[in-house]
Amino acid sequence: MKRYVFNRILRSILSIFLVTTIVYGIIFTMVPRRAIFQEDPNYSKLKGKPDELAEYTNTAFRRMGYIEYYNSKQLIDHVREEYPEATVEDTETLQKWADENDWDLQEFQISGNYYATKEIPLWRRVGRFYGNMFELDHPWKIKDPDNPDLKRSLKIQKDELVGWALVGSGTEYKYQIYFNSQFPYIHQNFLHMNLGYSYPTFAGQNVIDVMTDGQGKADSKETKFSNGKVSRSSIDVYSRRYQQTKNVSDRDKNFFDDNYVVTKSNHRDPSMVGISLRMGLVGVILTYLISIPSAVLMARFKGKFVDRFGIGIVTVLISVPSLAFIYFFRFIGSRLLNLPDSFPTLGAQNIRSYVLPTVILGLLSVSGLVIWIRRYMIDQQSSDYVKFAKAKGLSSGEISRKHIFKNASIPIVNQIPGMVIGAITGATITETVFAAPGMGKMLPDSISAHNNTLVIGIVFFFTIIAVFSNLFGDLLMVQVDPRINLSDKGE
Repeated sequence: MKRYVFNRILRSILSIFLVTTIVYGIIFTMVPRRAIFQEDPNYSKLKGKPDELAEYTNTAFRRMGYIEYYNSKQLIDHVREEYPEATVEDTETLQKWADENDWDLQEFQISGNYYATKEIPLWRRVGRFYGNMFELDHPWKIKDPDNPDLKRSLKIQKDELVGWALVGSGTEYKYQIYFNSQFPYIHQNFLHMNLGYSYPTFAGQNVIDVMTDGQGKADSKETKFSNGKVSRSSIDVYSRRYQQTKNVSDRDKNFFDDNYVVTKSNHRDPSMVGISLRMGLVGVILTYLISIPSAVLMARFKGKFVDRFGIGIVTVLISVPSLAFIYFFRFIGSRLLNLPDSFPTLGAQNIRSYVLPTVILGLLSVSGLVIWIRRYMIDQQSSDYVKFAKAKGLSSGEISRKHIFKNASIPIVNQIPGMVIGAITGATITETVFAAPGMGKMLPDSISAHNNTLVIGIVFFFTIIAVFSNLFGDLLMVQVDPRINLSDKGE
């Protein structure tokens, strides 16, 4: 069993790696790189300023991982490492350096100054993507020339702002491990995932932050600072990061007594991941709560009114396209139940905003699951163990409940991974229709905006859910039926 789980985890990681690499290769080879500027208003504003446009374009390509780029100052600094006497006007030396190091020397149209670019091969970009995916914080990470006496340590102590925590000095984040009332209650800052930077939408933000940080209006509350002052603020004190001494403002000094002054903001609404998980998981639970009793009832009264009526409804649901299904139930819910037909109408703080998209997500999968469970249970009704149970005098209800459904629970559990994946797929359409700010809606929005890094990040996240939900389904089957042995030797 342990060996099976270990091997499955390895295969799962390999599957995630392969899927993400394929998507990465497709996006960064088949999508024209200049397409990323189609939704960027700043790009259009700079078209009359060639030098600024070239600087802006190459900086964006560098952040996206397409090229390496040196502006005029950076270029001359690097050239002087090999040719100390080089100047900005020394074209011959600059070109010689560029040829020797495989750089492309170019000239700004207006100023006449030089800059250099260098294409990064796809295989190297993929290597950097995975090589920089995980960032480990440690006490020697910060290099601040203006703070040479910076202490470097990790201490468990009761901090005046956050309580008991593992507090770092010389680390990028002050609170390495901390506790609060938010699930999962134990949090860490010593290991962070880096999937690149979002562009052009959510420009400059880390992809992980875009997906996992809160949304909407800032959530202000009474906050106590290091100097003892209490002020109403939306800052998240748990996210304190080091700021270089030269960049610490007087305002920062008024609130904090050290260089850990960079913070995120608390927001009222959940993150994209939070909204999608809420609707997706509740949708899957709703699917099973409706499908299992309906299928059991239809199978028990096969050929009777209940069964024929259920088959009629299921047939209609299967025949209707998903998009028409979503719009129909959205119309019914908004007109008859007075529920919002758009998520932003009441916002993420109101539970009524979640009702229609979550219910629709659940109903989308009901028809297929009902048909499947009903067919299985009807097949089991002719089995020998059912005949034996009837001979013992058990009622149809007892046979259906205690014997047939017990055997049916194994394949039902096996369907859970597919239902989770189906909820994710359905959420893409449902969240788009309801304008819910979740991962499902963000995927088509990112594709249309040519936000390549965010697309890869979302696909990476969806792949993790899909792969590990299948592993979870196998382990759950073992709990349902002890006869199933997942060990390699079958012992």
